[in-house]
Amino acid sequence: MIRAFTATDTDAVMQAWHKASALAHPFLSNDLIAKADALIRNTFLPMAETAVLEQDGQVMGFIALLGHQVGGLFLDPAYHGRGLGKALMDHAAQSHPVLELEVFRDNTIGRRFYATYGFEELEEKIDGFSGLPVLHLRYAQD
Repeated sequence: MIRAFTATDTDAVMQAWHKASALAHPFLSNDLIAKADALIRNTFLPMAETAVLEQDGQVMGFIALLGHQVGGLFLDPAYHGRGLGKALMDHAAQSHPVLELEVFRDNTIGRRFYATYGFEELEEKIDGFSGLPVLHLRYAQD
């Protein structure tokens, strides 16, 4: 079931983020992960329109939107390959016919997912937070 995020989901969402990020972002330093954790937990989650995917009361993943910008899509790796990430993206696309996001250039897992979903690359730039290259992607429904 996909439902709206509540503050009581914060720890479960962050746990899913840590597990997925460890898999998709092995190139990030522990210091950067700690800084990102605080920023996501204290700033982005409270301001984003976030939906969680849960089963039997357990949060498995989430998608966070800032308008039509996907700020984050993370799924606990134990649930990868089941169409659940697509379900979260479909949920976002229902209310936003155009979606944009940035993904680390070295995140091959995320890049593969977004390409399969239909996102197209607009540009490559340097992320101001991490100093690493990111790709700006866009999805527009037909």
